[in-house]
Amino acid sequence: MQATRILPDLQCSLLCEEVRQEANGNFFLIGVINFIRVPQLPVTAFKLMLFNRWTAGVGQFVETARFLAPDQTTVLRKCEVKFALPDATHNATTVPVFPQVEFKTAGLYYVEVLVDDVMKVRYPVPILHIPPPTQPPGQPTSPGP
Repeated sequence: MQATRILPDLQCSLLCEEVRQEANGNFFLIGVINFIRVPQLPVTAFKLMLFNRWTAGVGQFVETARFLAPDQTTVLRKCEVKFALPDATHNATTVPVFPQVEFKTAGLYYVEVLVDDVMKVRYPVPILHIPPPTQPPGQPTSPGP
């Protein structure tokens, strides 16, 4: 008897600087990102990674992860990953990679995660332009003798 196909739930989606997997299967999430602070714009992030955990589904699926510009329409990066859940007690972890993401302006960028073209989550990633502090004119740059 064939099991009914059930669309999975997205247990979590975290934007990270790096995701690594140990030999025992456990994951290390490095640099979980709440926002990105940059001293100048434009700037390019070498690599951003998502840690997505799927659960409570049955079947084979295609995850689509997208990184959107502040206009909420322009797709800066897109990654598709196939995964399967043999039954509803299993989970699947996907790690889509967004290489070379260019941030031209400050503002709210967005991550979207879909499964089989059904939106599961969409969340903002603020890019903050914080210029380095400058010395007032006439002030010494180092302590005197």
